[in-house]
Amino acid sequence: PLRVTPLAFWPYCPRRASGDNGGTTQLWSPVTGTDLLTLQRRLYGMGPVGVSSVAFSHDGKHLASGSMDDTISLWDTSTGNERFTLKGHSNDVLSVAFSPDGKRLASGSWDRTIRLWDTVTGKELLTLRGHSSPVCSVAFSPDGKRLASGSRDKTIKLWDTVTGKTLFMLRGLSDIVSSV
Repeated sequence: PLRVTPLAFWPYCPRRASGDNGGTTQLWSPVTGTDLLTLQRRLYGMGPVGVSSVAFSHDGKHLASGSMDDTISLWDTSTGNERFTLKGHSNDVLSVAFSPDGKRLASGSWDRTIRLWDTVTGKELLTLRGHSSPVCSVAFSPDGKRLASGSRDKTIKLWDTVTGKTLFMLRGLSDIVSSV
C-alpha cells in the first residue's frame, strides 16, 4: 500500500504538497481535497522511488522533493515540469529546505552530509560535513545566512551558509533530532 510521509504547506495559497513511497508528489487543495497537479519523475529501467521530503519555495513557484534514490527534484508548480534533478548525495535525501530568497536549497541525507544548491542553475554550491549519523532535518535562518541541521547523532548544528563552517553545536540530546 502507498504511504504518504512528507507534507508541506504553502501559507499564501490554499495548496499543499505531499509525497509517497510510490514516487509520486502531489499538489492538492486542502479545501476541496482535489488533486491539482501530480508530479512524477520519469525513471528509466527502475521502479518507483519513494519521496521522503517536500518543501515549497517562499513564493510558491517551486517545489523540491527529496527522494530515496539519493536525488532531489526541483519542480515548477505552475506547469508540473521538473526543472532539475539534483545529484550529489550517496544515500536517501531525508530533508529539503529553501532559503528565504528561494535562490538556494539545502538538503540533508542519510549519507551524513548537507548540500547547498543554486536553484537557478541546479549546481551544487557547498557540501557540509560534520554529523556522524544521517541528517534528518535542515532549516534556513530568516536572513538565509545560517542553516540549522538535526541528526540521528543527537546533535543540532548551526552552519554559515557562505563558508560552510560550523558555528555552533548542541550536544548531549537524549534522542535523534528529527526536526529543526
